[in-house]
Amino acid sequence: MRHRAHWVERILGLFESRSVVWLSGVRRAGKTVLCRSLPDAEYFDCELPRTRRVLADPEGFLSETSGKTIVLDEVHRLDNPSELLKIAADHFPATRVVATGSSTLSASARFRDTLAGRKRELWLTPATLADLGAFGGLSLSRRMLHGGLPPFLLSSAPDPHDFEEWIDGYWARDIQELFRLERRHSFRRFLELLLAHSGGIFEATRYASPCEISRTTVANYLAVLEATHVAHVVRPFSTHRPTEIVSAPKVYGFDTGFVCHQRGWESLRPDDLGPLWEHLVLNELHAHLQTREIRYWRDKSGHEIDFVVPRKKGGPVAIECKWKASEFDPGNLKIFRARYPEGLSLVVASDVSAPMTRSFGPVEVRFVGLSDLPGITPATC
Repeated sequence: MRHRAHWVERILGLFESRSVVWLSGVRRAGKTVLCRSLPDAEYFDCELPRTRRVLADPEGFLSETSGKTIVLDEVHRLDNPSELLKIAADHFPATRVVATGSSTLSASARFRDTLAGRKRELWLTPATLADLGAFGGLSLSRRMLHGGLPPFLLSSAPDPHDFEEWIDGYWARDIQELFRLERRHSFRRFLELLLAHSGGIFEATRYASPCEISRTTVANYLAVLEATHVAHVVRPFSTHRPTEIVSAPKVYGFDTGFVCHQRGWESLRPDDLGPLWEHLVLNELHAHLQTREIRYWRDKSGHEIDFVVPRKKGGPVAIECKWKASEFDPGNLKIFRARYPEGLSLVVASDVSAPMTRSFGPVEVRFVGLSDLPGITPATC
């Protein structure tokens, strides 16, 4: 069993403020293995009919497990999962509960209560840089090509059948059970096209015709993919509406392995590394900040900043992603900082071993590696 200690520590840390933790993440991201590695935790698989019968009496079950740490895996399989979690939070606070699911808690109709104020949430992303160390020091190029789902990352070579099987399982077990969508072919085609164009500006009309669906259905499909962590919608950052892009989002696929698979890449060329590196930086930001409120910036003259992290104080954090630090051109960042002079300016590059600061005229830029991103904490954003 691969021990992802940093994720275990985060779960245990969340228990300090709430007794219920909702652990979400895409299928095969490692939620079950992670939960089984929690110290002294009792594991219950809600996919099993026997477990569901036991949990049909929430008060009786929680009385028997009072004061323990319990894991309720795939809790959305229960008829009324929110009732059990609400009773646990309100009446059995000494019992620590980790409940898992593929989507955000409010995405499923089975959750009649979002448990506001009663739980903490943790999003288990595909493998981070710290996970590569836990998995035996795997390389960034392997992470890009294989993707960040542990079974795929640890395989000897990417297998197209594994990716196709995952997509079939995603449709059958997540989409059908949680959302009950119809038109499997249209939905799958939409997902395939989105992965192929991952990281680009999202235009609904680009998908409507080849998927044989309306613009309204395109928006619905995208919302479903976002709720289940399979697509990340990065919206524009703007306060100067006359000169900036304000409505066109960029959409990223959840995992570099699936992006490579959909693009037909069996090996990586030098030109592929930059776009995939951008995906890795976004994944690292999601993992450590635990927020979807990551933006990008573009003005109407075409100047662009890869990612912007808004902050209530201190100005926005501007992030440029470069595979090599030498590829950085300060022009766009200078224009952005002319409009938003306050805030931290970062270049995240794969070949930066130690943070360093350089001045480009009036703009100071901090060059960092992927391992330095955890220093951007929720407390500062």
